[in-house]
Amino acid sequence: MTDRIRFFLFDLIFKPGDWFLHFLGKHYLLFRWFLSWTPAQILNYSSKLRAWRAYQHARLRVPAYGKFVDDGVGSNPEQFAQILETDKENYIKRYSTEDRCVNGVIPPFDTVIDESSGSSGTPYNWVRSSEERQVSHLFVSHFARYCFDLERLITINGFSMGSWATGLNMGLSMQKNGIVKNIGPDMDKILSTIKFFGPSYNYLITGYPPFLKHLIDEADARKFPFADYNLYGLVGGEGMSEGLRDYLLTRFKKVYSGYGATDLEIGIAGESPIAVAIRRNARDNAKLREVLFGEDSRLPMVFHYNPMMHYIEITAQKEMVFTITRLNILSPRIRYNIHDEGGIMDFGIMVEKCKSAGLDLKEMFGAEFDEMPKLPFMWIYGRKDSTISVMGANIYPEDIEQCLYAEPELAKITRSFCISLHEGENAEVRPAFSFEVVHTEITPALNARFQEKILERLIALNQDFKEAWHERSSTLVPVVELWGENEGPFKQNSGRIKQIRIMK
Repeated sequence: MTDRIRFFLFDLIFKPGDWFLHFLGKHYLLFRWFLSWTPAQILNYSSKLRAWRAYQHARLRVPAYGKFVDDGVGSNPEQFAQILETDKENYIKRYSTEDRCVNGVIPPFDTVIDESSGSSGTPYNWVRSSEERQVSHLFVSHFARYCFDLERLITINGFSMGSWATGLNMGLSMQKNGIVKNIGPDMDKILSTIKFFGPSYNYLITGYPPFLKHLIDEADARKFPFADYNLYGLVGGEGMSEGLRDYLLTRFKKVYSGYGATDLEIGIAGESPIAVAIRRNARDNAKLREVLFGEDSRLPMVFHYNPMMHYIEITAQKEMVFTITRLNILSPRIRYNIHDEGGIMDFGIMVEKCKSAGLDLKEMFGAEFDEMPKLPFMWIYGRKDSTISVMGANIYPEDIEQCLYAEPELAKITRSFCISLHEGENAEVRPAFSFEVVHTEITPALNARFQEKILERLIALNQDFKEAWHERSSTLVPVVELWGENEGPFKQNSGRIKQIRIMK
Protein backbone atom coordinates (compact mmCIF):
# COMPACT_ATOMS: atom_id res chain seq x y z
CA MET A 1 0.00 0.00 0.00
CA THR A 2 1.50 3.37 -1.02
CA ASP A 3 1.93 6.23 1.44
CA ARG A 4 -0.69 8.28 -0.39
CA ILE A 5 -3.31 5.55 -0.19
CA ARG A 6 -2.50 4.92 3.48
CA PHE A 7 -2.87 8.64 4.23
CA PHE A 8 -6.12 8.84 2.22
CA LEU A 9 -7.67 6.00 4.25
CA PHE A 10 -6.47 7.45 7.57
CA ASP A 11 -7.75 10.91 6.62
CA LEU A 12 -11.10 9.41 5.60
CA ILE A 13 -11.53 8.05 9.13
CA PHE A 14 -10.87 11.50 10.59
CA LYS A 15 -13.12 13.48 8.26
CA PRO A 16 -16.32 13.09 10.34
CA GLY A 17 -14.36 14.37 13.35
CA ASP A 18 -13.25 17.42 11.35
CA TRP A 19 -16.83 18.18 10.37
CA PHE A 20 -17.97 17.75 14.00
CA LEU A 21 -15.25 20.09 15.34
CA HIS A 22 -16.03 22.63 12.61
CA PHE A 23 -19.70 22.57 13.63
CA LEU A 24 -18.84 22.92 17.33
CA GLY A 25 -16.42 25.75 16.64
CA LYS A 26 -19.20 27.90 15.20
CA HIS A 27 -21.39 27.51 18.30
CA TYR A 28 -19.80 28.87 21.46
CA LEU A 29 -22.00 27.10 24.01
CA LEU A 30 -21.65 23.68 22.30
CA PHE A 31 -17.92 24.21 21.91
CA ARG A 32 -17.57 25.08 25.60
CA TRP A 33 -19.71 22.09 26.63
CA PHE A 34 -17.59 19.71 24.54
CA LEU A 35 -14.34 20.95 26.07
CA SER A 36 -15.81 20.83 29.59
CA TRP A 37 -16.94 17.21 29.51
CA THR A 38 -14.64 15.34 27.12
CA PRO A 39 -12.06 13.30 29.13
CA ALA A 40 -8.48 14.56 28.93
CA GLN A 41 -7.22 11.16 27.74
CA ILE A 42 -9.47 11.33 24.65
CA LEU A 43 -8.46 14.92 23.86
CA ASN A 44 -4.76 14.18 24.24
CA TYR A 45 -4.71 11.00 22.16
CA SER A 46 -6.87 12.55 19.46
CA SER A 47 -4.48 15.49 19.40
CA LYS A 48 -1.52 13.18 18.79
CA LEU A 49 -3.31 11.34 15.96
CA ARG A 50 -4.31 14.63 14.37
CA ALA A 51 -0.69 15.82 14.59
CA TRP A 52 0.54 12.65 12.88
CA ARG A 53 -2.05 13.11 10.15
CA ALA A 54 -0.89 16.71 9.66
CA TYR A 55 2.68 15.43 9.38
CA GLN A 56 1.76 12.90 6.69
CA HIS A 57 -0.25 15.55 4.85
CA ALA A 58 2.73 17.95 4.84
CA ARG A 59 5.19 15.24 3.85
CA LEU A 60 3.12 14.31 0.82
CA ARG A 61 1.76 17.72 -0.23
CA VAL A 62 4.42 20.31 0.74
CA PRO A 63 7.54 20.24 -1.46
CA ALA A 64 9.89 21.78 1.12
CA TYR A 65 8.74 19.52 3.92
CA GLY A 66 8.96 16.44 1.73
CA LYS A 67 12.63 17.28 1.12
CA PHE A 68 13.23 18.15 4.77
CA VAL A 69 12.03 14.99 6.53
CA ASP A 70 13.45 11.48 6.54
CA ASP A 71 11.04 9.07 4.83
CA GLY A 72 11.90 6.33 7.32
CA VAL A 73 10.76 8.25 10.40
CA GLY A 74 7.21 8.84 11.55
CA SER A 75 5.62 5.92 9.74
CA ASN A 76 3.19 5.53 12.65
CA PRO A 77 1.88 7.89 15.36
CA GLU A 78 4.09 6.40 18.08
CA GLN A 79 7.18 7.59 16.18
CA PHE A 80 5.99 11.18 16.03
CA ALA A 81 8.49 12.43 18.64
CA GLN A 82 11.36 11.13 16.49
CA ILE A 83 10.53 13.41 13.57
CA LEU A 84 13.08 16.17 13.07
CA GLU A 85 12.06 19.51 14.55
CA THR A 86 11.66 22.54 12.31
CA ASP A 87 12.53 26.11 13.20
CA LYS A 88 13.32 29.40 11.50
CA GLU A 89 16.96 28.50 10.88
CA ASN A 90 16.72 24.96 9.52
CA TYR A 91 13.41 25.23 7.66
CA ILE A 92 12.04 28.74 7.14
CA LYS A 93 15.30 30.29 5.94
CA ARG A 94 16.28 27.19 3.98
CA TYR A 95 13.24 26.96 1.69
CA SER A 96 11.25 29.51 -0.27
CA THR A 97 7.80 30.61 0.85
CA GLU A 98 6.21 28.90 -2.18
CA ASP A 99 7.95 25.57 -1.46
CA ARG A 100 6.67 25.68 2.11
CA CYS A 101 3.06 25.94 0.89
CA VAL A 102 0.73 23.07 0.06
CA ASN A 103 1.36 22.04 -3.58
CA GLY A 104 4.27 24.51 -3.71
CA VAL A 105 2.01 27.42 -4.69
CA ILE A 106 0.74 30.59 -3.02
CA PRO A 107 -2.94 30.74 -4.05
CA PRO A 108 -3.74 33.96 -5.96
CA PHE A 109 -7.02 34.42 -4.08
CA ASP A 110 -8.12 34.29 -0.41
CA THR A 111 -4.53 34.53 0.82
CA VAL A 112 -3.23 37.08 3.32
CA ILE A 113 0.38 37.95 4.17
CA ASP A 114 1.30 38.80 7.76
CA GLU A 115 4.61 40.29 8.80
CA SER A 116 6.36 39.47 12.07
CA SER A 117 7.58 42.27 14.32
CA GLY A 118 11.26 41.71 13.62
CA SER A 119 12.07 41.40 17.33
CA SER A 120 14.60 38.68 16.41
CA GLY A 121 16.37 41.03 14.01
CA THR A 122 14.63 40.48 10.65
CA PRO A 123 10.89 40.77 9.90
CA TYR A 124 9.45 37.77 8.03
CA ASN A 125 6.45 37.34 5.78
CA TRP A 126 3.96 34.58 6.57
CA VAL A 127 1.19 33.48 4.20
CA ARG A 128 -2.16 32.21 5.44
CA SER A 129 -5.36 31.01 3.85
CA SER A 130 -8.63 32.76 4.66
CA GLU A 131 -9.99 29.49 6.07
CA GLU A 132 -7.20 29.07 8.62
CA ARG A 133 -7.58 32.71 9.68
CA GLN A 134 -11.30 32.21 10.24
CA VAL A 135 -10.60 29.31 12.62
CA SER A 136 -8.15 31.49 14.58
CA HIS A 137 -10.74 34.27 14.71
CA LEU A 138 -13.30 31.86 16.19
CA PHE A 139 -10.93 30.67 18.90
CA VAL A 140 -9.98 34.24 19.90
CA SER A 141 -13.66 35.18 19.89
CA HIS A 142 -14.58 32.23 22.15
CA PHE A 143 -11.69 32.96 24.51
CA ALA A 144 -12.67 36.62 24.84
CA ARG A 145 -16.33 35.74 25.35
CA TYR A 146 -15.41 33.31 28.12
CA CYS A 147 -13.30 35.94 29.92
CA PHE A 148 -15.48 38.99 29.16
CA ASP A 149 -19.10 37.91 28.72
CA LEU A 150 -20.46 41.45 28.70
CA GLU A 151 -23.50 43.20 27.27
CA ARG A 152 -23.20 46.54 25.47
CA LEU A 153 -19.56 45.87 24.69
CA ILE A 154 -17.35 48.11 22.56
CA THR A 155 -13.92 46.69 21.77
CA ILE A 156 -11.29 49.33 21.10
CA ASN A 157 -8.50 47.60 19.24
CA GLY A 158 -5.22 49.22 20.29
CA PHE A 159 -2.93 46.73 18.58
CA SER A 160 -0.77 48.10 15.77
CA MET A 161 -2.60 48.08 12.46
CA GLY A 162 -1.10 47.22 9.07
CA SER A 163 0.64 44.00 8.11
CA TRP A 164 1.15 42.76 11.67
CA ALA A 165 -0.62 39.51 12.47
CA THR A 166 -2.40 40.65 15.62
CA GLY A 167 -3.98 44.01 14.80
CA LEU A 168 -6.40 43.35 11.96
CA ASN A 169 -7.07 39.77 13.08
CA MET A 170 -7.98 40.90 16.59
CA GLY A 171 -10.52 43.32 15.18
CA LEU A 172 -12.08 40.64 12.96
CA SER A 173 -12.20 38.21 15.90
CA MET A 174 -13.90 40.64 18.26
CA GLN A 175 -16.53 41.66 15.70
CA LYS A 176 -18.15 38.30 16.49
CA ASN A 177 -18.64 39.47 20.11
CA GLY A 178 -19.83 43.04 19.71
CA ILE A 179 -18.99 46.49 18.38
CA VAL A 180 -15.37 47.12 17.33
CA LYS A 181 -13.35 50.23 16.56
CA ASN A 182 -9.89 49.53 15.13
CA ILE A 183 -7.79 52.47 16.26
CA GLY A 184 -4.28 51.19 16.86
CA PRO A 185 -2.01 52.53 19.62
CA ASP A 186 -3.35 56.09 19.46
CA MET A 187 -4.14 57.32 22.98
CA ASP A 188 -5.91 60.50 21.92
CA LYS A 189 -8.36 58.61 19.70
CA ILE A 190 -8.94 55.88 22.28
CA LEU A 191 -9.79 58.33 25.05
CA SER A 192 -11.92 60.51 22.77
CA THR A 193 -13.87 57.43 21.59
CA ILE A 194 -14.61 56.39 25.17
CA LYS A 195 -15.78 59.90 26.04
CA PHE A 196 -17.90 60.11 22.87
CA PHE A 197 -19.89 56.92 23.52
CA GLY A 198 -20.08 57.52 27.26
CA PRO A 199 -20.29 55.42 30.43
CA SER A 200 -23.31 53.33 29.40
CA TYR A 201 -21.05 50.91 27.46
CA ASN A 202 -18.48 48.39 28.63
CA TYR A 203 -15.11 48.96 26.96
CA LEU A 204 -12.60 46.25 26.16
CA ILE A 205 -9.25 47.76 25.19
CA THR A 206 -6.76 45.50 23.45
CA GLY A 207 -3.04 46.07 22.97
CA TYR A 208 0.47 45.21 24.07
CA PRO A 209 0.89 45.24 27.87
CA PRO A 210 3.26 48.25 27.97
CA PHE A 211 0.84 50.24 25.82
CA LEU A 212 -2.06 49.73 28.24
CA LYS A 213 0.24 50.86 31.06
CA HIS A 214 1.23 53.92 29.04
CA LEU A 215 -2.45 54.60 28.27
CA ILE A 216 -3.55 54.77 31.90
CA ASP A 217 -0.51 56.86 32.89
CA GLU A 218 -1.32 59.43 30.19
CA ALA A 219 -5.01 59.33 31.07
CA ASP A 220 -4.18 59.94 34.72
CA ALA A 221 -2.04 62.91 33.73
CA ARG A 222 -5.07 64.30 31.86
CA LYS A 223 -7.32 63.58 34.88
CA PHE A 224 -9.46 61.13 32.90
CA PRO A 225 -12.50 60.10 35.04
CA PHE A 226 -11.77 56.36 35.25
CA ALA A 227 -14.36 55.86 37.98
CA ASP A 228 -17.15 56.72 35.53
CA TYR A 229 -16.31 53.88 33.11
CA ASN A 230 -16.17 50.09 33.06
CA LEU A 231 -12.87 49.30 31.33
CA TYR A 232 -11.44 45.85 30.61
CA GLY A 233 -8.09 44.87 29.11
CA LEU A 234 -7.03 42.14 26.71
CA VAL A 235 -3.30 42.04 26.02
CA GLY A 236 -0.88 39.91 24.04
CA GLY A 237 2.26 39.96 21.94
CA GLU A 238 4.62 39.71 24.91
CA GLY A 239 4.68 38.59 28.52
CA MET A 240 3.09 40.45 31.42
CA SER A 241 4.21 40.25 35.03
CA GLU A 242 1.66 40.04 37.83
CA GLY A 243 3.06 43.35 39.05
CA LEU A 244 2.02 44.93 35.77
CA ARG A 245 -1.40 43.27 36.01
CA ASP A 246 -1.78 44.74 39.51
CA TYR A 247 -0.88 48.13 38.08
CA LEU A 248 -3.45 47.84 35.28
CA LEU A 249 -6.14 46.62 37.67
CA THR A 250 -6.08 49.97 39.44
CA ARG A 251 -8.02 51.27 36.41
CA PHE A 252 -9.34 48.15 34.61
CA LYS A 253 -11.96 45.76 36.00
CA LYS A 254 -10.25 42.68 34.51
CA VAL A 255 -7.13 42.10 32.44
CA TYR A 256 -6.38 38.86 30.59
CA SER A 257 -3.67 37.87 28.15
CA GLY A 258 -3.48 35.64 25.09
CA TYR A 259 -0.56 33.78 23.53
CA GLY A 260 0.34 33.47 19.89
CA ALA A 261 3.31 33.73 17.57
CA THR A 262 3.44 35.07 14.04
CA ASP A 263 5.63 32.06 13.18
CA LEU A 264 2.61 29.88 14.04
CA GLU A 265 -0.69 31.73 14.40
CA ILE A 266 -2.59 33.99 16.78
CA GLY A 267 -4.91 32.51 19.38
CA ILE A 268 -2.81 29.51 20.36
CA ALA A 269 -3.66 29.88 24.04
CA GLY A 270 -5.39 32.20 26.48
CA GLU A 271 -5.63 33.01 30.15
CA SER A 272 -8.73 32.24 32.19
CA PRO A 273 -9.84 33.05 35.73
CA ILE A 274 -8.41 29.75 37.01
CA ALA A 275 -5.13 30.15 35.10
CA VAL A 276 -4.66 33.64 36.55
CA ALA A 277 -5.55 32.40 40.05
CA ILE A 278 -2.87 29.70 39.78
CA ARG A 279 -0.23 32.17 38.62
CA ARG A 280 -1.05 34.81 41.23
CA ASN A 281 -0.96 32.26 44.02
CA ALA A 282 2.33 30.88 42.70
CA ARG A 283 3.79 34.38 42.83
CA ASP A 284 3.24 34.53 46.59
CA ASN A 285 3.61 30.81 47.45
CA ALA A 286 7.16 29.51 46.88
CA LYS A 287 6.10 25.91 47.54
CA LEU A 288 3.33 26.06 44.94
CA ARG A 289 5.66 27.67 42.41
CA GLU A 290 8.27 24.93 42.87
CA VAL A 291 5.69 22.11 42.74
CA LEU A 292 4.28 23.41 39.47
CA PHE A 293 7.23 24.94 37.65
CA GLY A 294 10.39 23.80 39.39
CA GLU A 295 13.21 26.01 40.61
CA ASP A 296 13.26 29.17 38.52
CA SER A 297 13.26 32.82 39.54
CA ARG A 298 10.84 33.65 36.74
CA LEU A 299 7.09 33.34 37.12
CA PRO A 300 5.80 32.01 33.78
CA MET A 301 2.64 33.08 32.03
CA VAL A 302 -0.05 30.39 32.49
CA PHE A 303 -2.57 29.66 29.72
CA HIS A 304 -5.01 27.06 28.41
CA TYR A 305 -4.64 25.63 24.92
CA ASN A 306 -6.97 23.59 22.74
CA PRO A 307 -5.40 20.18 21.94
CA MET A 308 -7.76 19.76 19.00
CA MET A 309 -5.98 22.66 17.28
CA HIS A 310 -2.41 22.32 18.54
CA TYR A 311 -0.28 19.39 19.63
CA ILE A 312 2.47 20.58 21.99
CA GLU A 313 5.62 18.74 23.07
CA ILE A 314 8.34 19.75 25.52
CA THR A 315 11.98 19.03 24.70
CA ALA A 316 14.70 18.01 27.14
CA GLN A 317 15.79 21.67 27.09
CA LYS A 318 12.24 22.68 28.14
CA GLU A 319 11.52 24.27 24.78
CA MET A 320 8.02 24.07 23.33
CA VAL A 321 7.46 22.32 20.00
CA PHE A 322 4.17 23.04 18.21
CA THR A 323 2.25 21.19 15.52
CA ILE A 324 -0.85 22.82 14.06
CA THR A 325 -3.09 19.79 13.61
CA ARG A 326 -5.57 21.18 11.09
CA LEU A 327 -5.21 20.47 7.38
CA ASN A 328 -6.42 23.89 6.22
CA ILE A 329 -3.02 25.48 6.92
CA LEU A 330 -1.51 26.93 3.76
CA SER A 331 2.05 26.64 5.07
CA PRO A 332 1.97 23.77 7.61
CA ARG A 333 4.01 23.91 10.83
CA ILE A 334 5.04 20.44 11.94
CA ARG A 335 7.07 20.07 15.15
CA TYR A 336 7.97 23.74 14.92
CA ASN A 337 10.21 25.14 17.65
CA ILE A 338 10.08 28.90 18.19
CA HIS A 339 12.44 28.42 21.14
CA ASP A 340 10.05 29.51 23.85
CA GLU A 341 10.71 27.87 27.20
CA GLY A 342 7.78 26.39 29.06
CA GLY A 343 5.74 23.32 29.91
CA ILE A 344 2.33 21.67 29.66
CA MET A 345 0.08 19.84 32.13
CA ASP A 346 -3.36 18.23 32.02
CA PHE A 347 -6.14 20.09 33.80
CA GLY A 348 -6.73 17.34 36.38
CA ILE A 349 -3.04 16.94 37.21
CA MET A 350 -2.70 20.71 37.65
CA VAL A 351 -5.64 20.76 40.07
CA GLU A 352 -4.16 17.91 42.14
CA LYS A 353 -0.67 19.46 42.23
CA CYS A 354 -2.13 22.76 43.38
CA LYS A 355 -4.07 21.00 46.12
CA SER A 356 -0.90 19.22 47.31
CA ALA A 357 0.68 22.65 47.77
CA GLY A 358 -2.29 24.08 49.67
CA LEU A 359 -4.33 25.65 46.84
CA ASP A 360 -7.77 24.00 46.54
CA LEU A 361 -9.13 25.27 43.23
CA LYS A 362 -12.42 23.39 43.55
CA GLU A 363 -13.09 25.15 46.83
CA MET A 364 -11.94 28.51 45.49
CA PHE A 365 -14.29 28.49 42.47
CA GLY A 366 -17.18 26.44 43.91
CA ALA A 367 -19.99 25.58 41.46
CA GLU A 368 -18.21 27.51 38.69
CA PHE A 369 -15.43 24.90 38.72
CA ASP A 370 -17.65 22.13 37.30
CA GLU A 371 -18.63 24.22 34.27
CA MET A 372 -15.06 25.23 33.34
CA PRO A 373 -13.59 23.90 30.09
CA LYS A 374 -11.11 21.24 31.21
CA LEU A 375 -8.47 22.31 28.73
CA PRO A 376 -4.82 21.47 29.44
CA PHE A 377 -2.51 24.17 30.77
CA MET A 378 0.66 25.48 29.20
CA TRP A 379 3.14 27.90 30.72
CA ILE A 380 5.60 30.15 28.96
CA TYR A 381 8.73 31.82 30.29
CA GLY A 382 9.79 33.48 27.06
CA ARG A 383 12.44 33.05 24.40
CA LYS A 384 15.39 30.86 25.30
CA ASP A 385 17.94 33.48 24.22
CA SER A 386 16.29 36.42 26.04
CA THR A 387 18.86 36.63 28.82
CA ILE A 388 22.15 38.10 29.90
CA SER A 389 24.59 36.10 32.00
CA VAL A 390 27.11 37.41 34.54
CA MET A 391 29.18 35.23 36.88
CA GLY A 392 27.01 32.25 35.97
CA ALA A 393 23.80 34.09 36.90
CA ASN A 394 21.14 34.42 34.21
CA ILE A 395 19.12 37.64 34.33
CA TYR A 396 15.90 37.81 32.31
CA PRO A 397 13.75 40.77 31.27
CA GLU A 398 10.95 39.15 33.30
CA ASP A 399 13.13 39.52 36.42
CA ILE A 400 13.55 43.26 35.91
CA GLU A 401 9.84 43.72 35.17
CA GLN A 402 8.95 41.97 38.44
CA CYS A 403 11.48 44.11 40.32
CA LEU A 404 10.16 47.31 38.73
CA TYR A 405 6.48 46.66 39.45
CA ALA A 406 7.29 45.75 43.04
CA GLU A 407 8.13 49.47 43.35
CA PRO A 408 4.94 51.26 42.21
CA GLU A 409 6.46 54.76 42.45
CA LEU A 410 9.24 53.78 40.04
CA ALA A 411 6.89 51.82 37.78
CA LYS A 412 4.60 54.82 37.37
CA ILE A 413 7.34 56.95 35.82
CA THR A 414 8.88 54.16 33.72
CA ARG A 415 7.73 53.72 30.13
CA SER A 416 10.21 51.03 29.08
CA PHE A 417 13.40 49.25 30.11
CA CYS A 418 16.09 47.07 28.61
CA ILE A 419 19.01 44.98 29.87
CA SER A 420 22.51 44.43 28.54
CA LEU A 421 26.11 43.77 29.55
CA HIS A 422 28.49 46.63 30.29
CA GLU A 423 32.18 46.13 29.65
CA GLY A 424 34.33 48.49 31.69
CA GLU A 425 38.01 48.90 32.38
CA ASN A 426 40.16 45.78 32.34
CA ALA A 427 37.36 44.03 30.39
CA GLU A 428 35.26 43.84 33.55
CA VAL A 429 31.68 42.84 32.67
CA ARG A 430 28.68 43.91 34.75
CA PRO A 431 24.92 43.82 34.20
CA ALA A 432 23.44 47.04 32.83
CA PHE A 433 19.81 48.12 33.22
CA SER A 434 18.42 51.10 31.30
CA PHE A 435 15.07 52.75 32.08
CA GLU A 436 13.05 55.20 30.00
CA VAL A 437 11.43 57.62 32.45
CA VAL A 438 8.70 60.17 31.77
CA HIS A 439 6.92 63.00 33.62
CA THR A 440 9.87 63.54 35.95
CA GLU A 441 13.31 65.12 36.07
CA ILE A 442 16.27 62.74 35.86
CA THR A 443 18.54 63.46 38.82
CA PRO A 444 21.42 61.65 40.55
CA ALA A 445 19.05 60.99 43.46
CA LEU A 446 16.49 59.31 41.18
CA ASN A 447 19.22 57.24 39.53
CA ALA A 448 20.45 56.15 42.97
CA ARG A 449 16.93 55.13 43.95
CA PHE A 450 16.55 52.95 40.86
CA GLN A 451 19.99 51.46 41.55
CA GLU A 452 19.15 50.66 45.16
CA LYS A 453 15.63 49.30 44.71
CA ILE A 454 16.18 47.23 41.55
CA LEU A 455 19.31 45.63 43.00
CA GLU A 456 17.57 44.92 46.30
CA ARG A 457 14.61 43.27 44.54
CA LEU A 458 16.82 41.31 42.15
CA ILE A 459 18.84 39.78 44.99
CA ALA A 460 15.61 38.69 46.68
CA LEU A 461 14.04 37.37 43.47
CA ASN A 462 16.77 35.63 41.45
CA GLN A 463 18.42 32.76 43.34
CA ASP A 464 21.34 32.46 40.89
CA PHE A 465 22.05 36.18 41.17
CA LYS A 466 21.77 35.99 44.95
CA GLU A 467 24.36 33.21 45.15
CA ALA A 468 26.73 35.01 42.80
CA TRP A 469 26.23 38.24 44.78
CA HIS A 470 27.33 36.56 48.01
CA GLU A 471 30.41 35.18 46.29
CA ARG A 472 31.57 38.32 44.49
CA SER A 473 29.28 41.30 44.85
CA SER A 474 31.78 43.83 43.49
CA THR A 475 31.43 42.44 39.96
CA LEU A 476 27.62 42.33 40.03
CA VAL A 477 26.72 45.89 40.99
CA PRO A 478 24.59 46.86 37.96
CA VAL A 479 25.17 49.90 35.81
CA VAL A 480 21.85 51.76 35.93
CA GLU A 481 21.09 54.45 33.36
CA LEU A 482 18.01 56.64 33.17
CA TRP A 483 16.93 58.18 29.85
CA GLY A 484 14.24 60.57 28.78
CA GLU A 485 11.46 59.67 26.37
CA ASN A 486 12.81 58.19 23.09
CA GLU A 487 16.40 58.90 24.13
CA GLY A 488 19.47 56.68 24.21
CA PRO A 489 18.69 52.99 23.58
CA PHE A 490 14.96 53.79 23.50
CA LYS A 491 15.23 55.64 20.20
CA GLN A 492 14.96 52.18 18.64
CA ASN A 493 11.46 51.72 20.07
CA SER A 494 10.09 54.56 17.96
CA GLY A 495 7.90 53.08 15.26
CA ARG A 496 8.27 49.52 16.59
CA ILE A 497 5.27 47.46 17.66
CA LYS A 498 7.25 45.73 20.41
CA GLN A 499 9.74 47.26 22.80
CA ILE A 500 13.32 46.02 22.73
CA ARG A 501 14.26 44.29 26.00
CA ILE A 502 17.74 42.96 25.22
CA MET A 503 20.47 45.29 24.00
CA LYS A 504 23.23 43.34 22.26
